[in-house]
Amino acid sequence: MRLGRISLTAFTWLVAILFVFPVIWMVLTSFKTEADAYTDPPRLFFSPTLEQFAGVFERGFLPYLANSAFVTVVSTLAVLVLAIPAAYALSIAPVKGTSNVLGFFLSTKMLPIVAAIIPLYVISQNVQLLDNVWALNILYTAMNLPLAVWMMRSFFLEVPKEMIEAARVDGAKLPTLLYKVVLPVVAPGIAATALICVIFSWTEFFYAVNLTAARAGTVPVFLSGFITSEGLYWAQLSAAALLASLPVMIIGWIAQNHLVRGLSMGAVK
Repeated sequence: MRLGRISLTAFTWLVAILFVFPVIWMVLTSFKTEADAYTDPPRLFFSPTLEQFAGVFERGFLPYLANSAFVTVVSTLAVLVLAIPAAYALSIAPVKGTSNVLGFFLSTKMLPIVAAIIPLYVISQNVQLLDNVWALNILYTAMNLPLAVWMMRSFFLEVPKEMIEAARVDGAKLPTLLYKVVLPVVAPGIAATALICVIFSWTEFFYAVNLTAARAGTVPVFLSGFITSEGLYWAQLSAAALLASLPVMIIGWIAQNHLVRGLSMGAVK
């Protein structure tokens, strides 16, 4: 029995290392020179340098970072503002046709985004939203809203009905019932939903690369600029990828307790 537990622990560590290894390799490469990054076999011992990070900022990383931060924050807030009332209506106060509405939300995720890029491009061009962060805000809100509604509906279903009935007996109106009774209970679920929306918005590439250029480009678009006809600048690309990943990694680390609790809220009845 003891040997089995040790073997399981060792296997778990092995799997964890395999998953984390690309991140570790990216961090190591970001502190190398380009010459050290191209050695074969790879060089594990080298003199660390911050040259690549300086090069990333010299290439204009900050405007792309600002665009990504703005689009991610605004679209996530918009998703929460729209999804919370919708999830409440579909779970705690369902009406006739609720299943049809849920099916419609799910169907919007079935269309490949590549099939919609031409009409979206034409529409953005006609309303003068090409290379504009507000076009991405609208698209990212629409992209994340169905997922957010489905997730938060499962969280709202976990709210004890007795609590809601007691609040109604005490005379609580809908705004009070929603914001002072229900939301505190499902706060971990909302945090988990918000974090997932942040990750999807921050890492989205297809819309950004096709609908933006110099003014509204986001971090994924910036990273694609390291793919040149001369080849890949591995060390500088790793430094840029590390800087691009840090905001989401920090947010995830801060919200990890809420994330785990939120994702497990609707898992077990």
